[in-house]
Amino acid sequence: MTERVTNGYDVIIVGAGPAGLCAAMYAGRAMLKGLTIERGAPGGELLNTDVVEDYIGFETVKGWELAQKMAEHARKFGAEIVTDTVERIHKIEAGGFAVATARGQTYRAPAVILTAGGTPVKLGVPGEKEYAGKGVSYCAVCDGAFFKGEVLAVVGGGDAAVEEADYLTRYASKVYIVHRRDQFRASKIVQERARANPRIEVVWNKTVPEIVGGERGVEHLVLEDTVTGARSTLKVGGVFIFIGFKPNTGLVEGHVEHDAGGYLITDDRMMTSLPGLFAAGDVRAQLTRQVTTAVGDATTAAIAVEKYLTALRERRQAPALS
Repeated sequence: MTERVTNGYDVIIVGAGPAGLCAAMYAGRAMLKGLTIERGAPGGELLNTDVVEDYIGFETVKGWELAQKMAEHARKFGAEIVTDTVERIHKIEAGGFAVATARGQTYRAPAVILTAGGTPVKLGVPGEKEYAGKGVSYCAVCDGAFFKGEVLAVVGGGDAAVEEADYLTRYASKVYIVHRRDQFRASKIVQERARANPRIEVVWNKTVPEIVGGERGVEHLVLEDTVTGARSTLKVGGVFIFIGFKPNTGLVEGHVEHDAGGYLITDDRMMTSLPGLFAAGDVRAQLTRQVTTAVGDATTAAIAVEKYLTALRERRQAPALS
């Protein structure tokens, strides 16, 4: 495939979830020529979320609706959003960055804001790969409707797991939450909602070492007690796995400071240890990862990019000292 190189951008934003769209909107307001690259439809994880109830100003809003509003707002200020998959981000000798995509396009700009989010963490057990799409899922909103009347299991104990279990009771006759500990990591309000749902039953202190199925898909889970080591089975027609996300930071070529989980470490302007590379949202090391924190990060990053580019221009225009 012939590489096509495009120059002339001030900033390239990788990812069009809430952070990417907010950054694109602020870049447009600052009259920066920006490009936002997203592998799917704009919205990111909002498109996998049924209802959002913790975004200020919206007591309740559908995930897809909020995503649409954000994309429209960004485009109102001139955001250019292209559909492509970023494969590599690397620093170039001439200065700035080259962002290479799966379609053979390379975009160059002096600054990049990485808002690429993450991918679901897999259990890595027998049967998971074999029954992916045949009863194994990582998105309740995407696949829940296919399991009407079924008994389902959700693996995990954080907000995502407990919230998605509650959502799945719209379709399932019963939902088990399988958690390896004896208490949830989810927020109290989410826990209370699950406990009040008669279709949810929690299975404490259990891991899932194997997913077993047949021609029609998933049939049961093998459970292992984290205290005694004893094994048992749980008959289900599907399993939804929500045990975390791995940040998509491997796109960056070369070393960038990160924490033990691979999340990028930034300064108070959202700049990473690689000058000109900024990070916002779920790729950044921080206490919590919510829509509100994502757009907050992105606001700071976009404004910081404007100041970074101004400083670059001033240095280039400054007369050389004799």
